[in-house]
Amino acid sequence: MEKETIISARNLIKTFGHFTANDNLTFEVKKGEIFGFLGANGAGKTTAIRILCGLSSPTSGEVEVAGFDIYRETEKIKKNIGYMSQKFSLYEDLTISENIKLYAGIYGISRKQRKVKEAELLQKLELENVKNKLIGDLPLGWKQKLAFSVAIFHDPKIVFLDEPTGGVDPVTRRKFWDLIYEAAHNGITVFVTTHYMDEAEYCDRVSIMNAGKIEALDTPAKLKEKYNATNMDEVFLKIAR
Repeated sequence: MEKETIISARNLIKTFGHFTANDNLTFEVKKGEIFGFLGANGAGKTTAIRILCGLSSPTSGEVEVAGFDIYRETEKIKKNIGYMSQKFSLYEDLTISENIKLYAGIYGISRKQRKVKEAELLQKLELENVKNKLIGDLPLGWKQKLAFSVAIFHDPKIVFLDEPTGGVDPVTRRKFWDLIYEAAHNGITVFVTTHYMDEAEYCDRVSIMNAGKIEALDTPAKLKEKYNATNMDEVFLKIAR
């Protein structure tokens, strides 16, 4: 059975004056897919993500996210997505519990529901005994897992992860990807940008941008075959050059 399309972009163009940041982007992302969105700095990834999150409008093109139109239904899009950036999106001067309460309020989760979900989350991450600890005092790996968990606390249809594992050791990165797999298994679509090419191998499909255009889009295995490469690093270098 064909999976439902959760993100659809047709000829998406975004210009800033004479500069074209996104040049005719056309792609689809399916429900529950882990979709890697790769490209060098300045390739246009962040601009595209801002548009898909409803934070910026395209100059032209058709875009739907979670079934909603990017021009007319941005508020509905925002309610159906989660977002996590490299900066972890948590408040360092609040405790773990206070951060969870804050985001539950932003996402419109009732007090009763929040208490149940918070208890489940703290138990799953083994943080019950440190729930009153300040975020700023936590190790990087804990912050990262918590930030991701908070980004999907409201069970969004899609979570956007903008270089979520920057500056993290390989073991912690691998554990973080276990959380991504679990979210995808539960039907959440994961749209992830990363600078680590080994992480591109974990994605169902990968798009590679260069100078505002999508130069390649396929499964990691097919991209390696097409570019006669042994790993995604080689694929990326051949396209970026």
